[in-house]
Amino acid sequence: MEYTTLGRTGLRVSTAGLGCGGHSRLGQSYGHSFEQSVAVVRAAIDAGVNFIDTAAAYRTEEIVGAAVKTGRDSVVISSKLGVVRPGTSPLGEDYLTGDDYVAMAEQNLVRLGTDHIDIFHLHGVMPGQYAYCREELVPALIRLREQGKIRYFGLTERFIHDPQHRMLQMALRDDCWDVVMTGFNMINPSARHRVLKETLEQNIGTLIMFAVRRALGSVEGTAEVVAELADRGEIDASVLDPQNPLGFLLDPGDATSLIEAAYRFCRHEVGADVVLTGTGSVAHLAENLSALSRPPLPSETLARLDRHFGMVDSVSGN
Repeated sequence: MEYTTLGRTGLRVSTAGLGCGGHSRLGQSYGHSFEQSVAVVRAAIDAGVNFIDTAAAYRTEEIVGAAVKTGRDSVVISSKLGVVRPGTSPLGEDYLTGDDYVAMAEQNLVRLGTDHIDIFHLHGVMPGQYAYCREELVPALIRLREQGKIRYFGLTERFIHDPQHRMLQMALRDDCWDVVMTGFNMINPSARHRVLKETLEQNIGTLIMFAVRRALGSVEGTAEVVAELADRGEIDASVLDPQNPLGFLLDPGDATSLIEAAYRFCRHEVGADVVLTGTGSVAHLAENLSALSRPPLPSETLARLDRHFGMVDSVSGN
């Protein structure tokens, strides 16, 4: 496992982070037991992963808390809380007040079984919600930090609805964020210039989500998304195999699988500190961590990806 410094936080973190949400939610989405999901977290820690990302919305905080109960100080816990009232549209404006936010964040602590959260994020903020967050909820984060309940401030985008990173581009004009989480992958690398360039300049820690998801998890998923992009005139699909558009990634000397290539693409991007990987299987976790430990894709392969998808910013890959 390799480690890096997470921007201005100074925290030493594994470059591979365990994501406890996504489609799997540590296997909870597929009917796995609490104990099976705890085993996945512990396997990640045993493999050297010390960055664990969860959230109130994932309903996996109790699992993380159980897994790190005897080794809390050896891990960096990242958790999150949405900015609107539970049960309302996450895209709407039925916002939590600052007092609400403080009270609900304290429940994150209870679920995690800890007295502090290392990085606490405003979760899935839309562009139209950001001004409210800055004026009302950042002071709430400051109160939580002053009380010793959180250490650093984070902010995550809602990449599925904001694949152009409009919210983060606004947020990066304010000097209050220690860490941000952005979507980035082979078919939408737009964060390279719109987010990562700025986080590097400002020494803001950067977490990468959506490295794989559905579009890069299978040949069929990739073909479907590529066809959509071609229909909209966003890429020239005539130079790609319609049945296996990214098959060239598996040329001798490149990657052994599409998923491996996807993880390596993100892992070695300049400005990407932690790449999140989520699963409910210990065996699958080992495969993902192995992919993240491999060297960069060949420069010719990266150049070809850039020619095909370098200007795409309309899809998340979910």
